[in-house]
Amino acid sequence: MEGEKIEKKPYDAKEAEPRMYALWEESGFFNPDNLPKKSGKPFAVFLPLPNITGNLHMGHALNAAVTDILIRYHRMKGFDTVWFPGTDHAGIAAQNVVEKELKKEDTTRHKLGREAFMARVWEWKQKYGDIIMGQFKTMGASFDISRTRFTLDPAYAEAVADAFVHYHKQDLLYRAYRTINWCTRCATGISDLEVDYKEEEGVLYYLKYGPFTVATSRPETKFGDTALAVNPADERYKKYIGTEVEITTLDTAEEGKTVTVRLPVVGDEAADMVFGTGIIKVTPAHDIADFEIGERHKLPMLQVIDARGKMMNAGRFDGLKASEAREKVVAELRTAGLVEREEKYTRNLAVCSRCSTAIEPLPSRQWFLKMERLAKATLGALEKGETNIVPQNFAAPYKAWLENTRDWCVSRQLWWGHRLPVWFCKGNPVEQRVFGSATDWVERNYVVVKEKPEICPICRQCSMEQTEDVCDTWFSSALWPFAGLSHGDIKRFYPSQVLITARDIINLWVGRMVFSGLEFMKGVPFKDVFIHGTVLTKDGKRMSKSLGTGIDPLTLVEKYGADATRFGIVWQAMGTQDIRFDEAAVVAGRKFANKIYNAARFVMGRVGTAPSVQIDMSKASAADVLVLGRADETKKAVEAHLTVYEFGQALHALYDFFWHDYCDVYIEEAKNSPSSETDAVLYALLIGSLKLLHPFMPFVTESVWQELPNKEKSLLMVAEW
Repeated sequence: MEGEKIEKKPYDAKEAEPRMYALWEESGFFNPDNLPKKSGKPFAVFLPLPNITGNLHMGHALNAAVTDILIRYHRMKGFDTVWFPGTDHAGIAAQNVVEKELKKEDTTRHKLGREAFMARVWEWKQKYGDIIMGQFKTMGASFDISRTRFTLDPAYAEAVADAFVHYHKQDLLYRAYRTINWCTRCATGISDLEVDYKEEEGVLYYLKYGPFTVATSRPETKFGDTALAVNPADERYKKYIGTEVEITTLDTAEEGKTVTVRLPVVGDEAADMVFGTGIIKVTPAHDIADFEIGERHKLPMLQVIDARGKMMNAGRFDGLKASEAREKVVAELRTAGLVEREEKYTRNLAVCSRCSTAIEPLPSRQWFLKMERLAKATLGALEKGETNIVPQNFAAPYKAWLENTRDWCVSRQLWWGHRLPVWFCKGNPVEQRVFGSATDWVERNYVVVKEKPEICPICRQCSMEQTEDVCDTWFSSALWPFAGLSHGDIKRFYPSQVLITARDIINLWVGRMVFSGLEFMKGVPFKDVFIHGTVLTKDGKRMSKSLGTGIDPLTLVEKYGADATRFGIVWQAMGTQDIRFDEAAVVAGRKFANKIYNAARFVMGRVGTAPSVQIDMSKASAADVLVLGRADETKKAVEAHLTVYEFGQALHALYDFFWHDYCDVYIEEAKNSPSSETDAVLYALLIGSLKLLHPFMPFVTESVWQELPNKEKSLLMVAEW
């Protein structure tokens, strides 16, 4: 038989993959407007916004692979299918990249000025900002590049400004002087969700505070103490609540001397009766929990650390880094006999999620979004089933965050980003009233409007000046499902069917997109939220570039091909929370691509140039009936798995059918059964298998499809499922 004379040869992924992607792009079928047949049912997915500073990593590769499976599957099913791509301007990250370049030139953004610096960042963005989109294409991502958006595009920027103004008009956005998380390296405030925690060995100092002993890890902040707090239920200290106590502390003017001060004792449930001695010092300017105690009890704020992390308002300690001041303060407290004891202990150190610098809580005047109503609406959407979290175990932490969320600090002290639509009067000073509380003040010297007022509504004379603050990047990305979209696309594709993302941004991004959709579009932005696993090293550790444990998916593509890489990642995505990545699965993927390629060569050699796909079941053999039944079972299993986002299980079912039932059993039997009916079954199952496999391994299946005689469509990507 002719088929048996064909020698096996390896499939050449390097040659085929760029050729197939060019063929797809040339067809225009990634754009739903050009699809040859549509059922009218929409199926839309929005790419989780990669940063313009980013390169493809294994998390991106997993996300791209499973999203593309759904996109290609629904496109073949006849849905009006679109995958919206885009990139995020990545405020802090992008600004830091360019500032590092300026440092090499012995200059800074401040020397350049805002306008020139912004031009430099745009220049960098044009050169490097879209690299990651090309890397997604290398993986086979079939998104509609004509619908690409960037979060600083004019239409997108207008939507961000509209949102800010809307929230302000709704009395959901306010400016306040509060203690916030401050990164001294990034030189900006950040929200609670941008803070990571890492374990650190530290020291707990037990200091004498008058009649009490107080445990603290930050004795250098004692110069900002404005009270002591105890739990009202703590029998040891109840009698002191409402009194003042006299304490001895260091004289900040002269070394070796001490002074006496009086501090009030307040009763507050935030005081932990178990930790330390059960009594805490309250430093509202340098601890967020202390700030909240201060708000409840109308305590003053005394700032003793500045935005650079150096001491201020602390006399002879001024100018020292806080860590340096700690050593000196402790040494002098020991000399003064004010240190009772010291203990080593492990603490969770708050660090900036962008740069890992220790967070310095500081008082700052910032913009905050009230979260109570927005969180309640988002929680309602979850409880009513309007949004569905898959797997369900991720719904509990999402719900807990919504039930306990604080107001969101949405302003940043950066230049690169969406500048706040806030305009200040230059002729009218801040009006301020202070009643002992840090936030008990008002200002009447600004307006919140999209465009600069022609006439200042405050002094009627000055040319108003726009604030230098910009929006938190997550504020703008929260509008991703609709900002900058055409009216037609919003009507056609909002809401989308599913969001596919990682668990680490459920609260940072997912929850915020939901309340933004509810607020501005009067409906949730997506029905399902599928949380894919985290790709770990083979021994179960987080991948790290700095530690040399990260895997570059593009290196795998170069070595094995994109189909093999997709196969290797999805093969291991079996619904568990994490994936311990094993490169052996990618090797298996390359072997499978070769199997598909050579099986197709055998079948085409066997059936010739005019194959029949009409099967006369009255003439079918037992082997024909068995393999056709298995094929039907496999198709149903794949569809069932994809419906519930079980990508790995679907691939396993396909692999088992094609490799074992079709190749190992049926093709081997067919070599000894030269009937025309066998040929028809061989060819029909090859056609069907290529269709089922295409969403998972698009390049090799399309490459084989292009060589088929009598194929029903010019491209497999739009063939009927």
